[in-house]
Amino acid sequence: MESIPPHIDEPKPISRWRWWIHLVLITSYIFVVAVIGLARNKSHQPALTRTASGLLFICTMELLSFGFVFGMAWLASRASLDDLLLRWRAHVMPVLLGAAYSVGLRIALGMVTALVAVVLLATHLMTMDSLQDFFVKNRPGIENAVDIASLRDNPAYFWLTLTLVSFAVAGLREELWRSSFLAGMRALWPRQFGSTVGQVCAVFIAAIIFGFAHLSMGILAALMGGVLGLILGLIMVFHRSIWPAVFAHGFFDATSMALIPWAMELMKHLPKH
Repeated sequence: MESIPPHIDEPKPISRWRWWIHLVLITSYIFVVAVIGLARNKSHQPALTRTASGLLFICTMELLSFGFVFGMAWLASRASLDDLLLRWRAHVMPVLLGAAYSVGLRIALGMVTALVAVVLLATHLMTMDSLQDFFVKNRPGIENAVDIASLRDNPAYFWLTLTLVSFAVAGLREELWRSSFLAGMRALWPRQFGSTVGQVCAVFIAAIIFGFAHLSMGILAALMGGVLGLILGLIMVFHRSIWPAVFAHGFFDATSMALIPWAMELMKHLPKH
């Protein structure tokens, strides 16, 4: 007599309203960050303060606040590791890929900047002199994020910025936000955003929101933030993991922060018209 295999109940799909809570919480977080950044910009104080102890405190608060929102979103949706693209793949490859991609990010942003300049000149919207003035006046307001003098003169502030800020506050937090946003889009609209093409479309939407969050640093910073978010999202989708994007973001921000004091000194010596 043939034995009848035991019946195993399949896990019930998570209710759509739970994923709605997840997506609303995650999306609201980035808009709140953008509004706070714009409000802080009016105070003319760097977001990451001027001291190493203040920097450490702000980073802790940033990570805790995001952790709280992320935790509430996860409690609602119960997103899996695969939903959030949290699988670590291929030993040390995410770190090596991240380092390589960070170089590609810098090249891509340089190409975008050059393309914007060429378009403005080719359409006669600007002359070479006015274009230079435009880039100087609309340069990313780095001083709204970090204190340049502390970055240059305070070793503790410098290294906390290159490590904790670049890899945890920027790299890990922002890529977790992106993977959470993509997970919500896939879960709520699987036909539109479940395929690879659909995920790329969701990455575009996330990049626009990500660029908006950088408005406190200026128009060019918002544009560059959008381009950066787009490329990081594509890396995430292509590798089906957030980790190459986390390290790419971290290495990119760390090298950018390390170059800021030198770049600011160079800006002071540019001819003014």
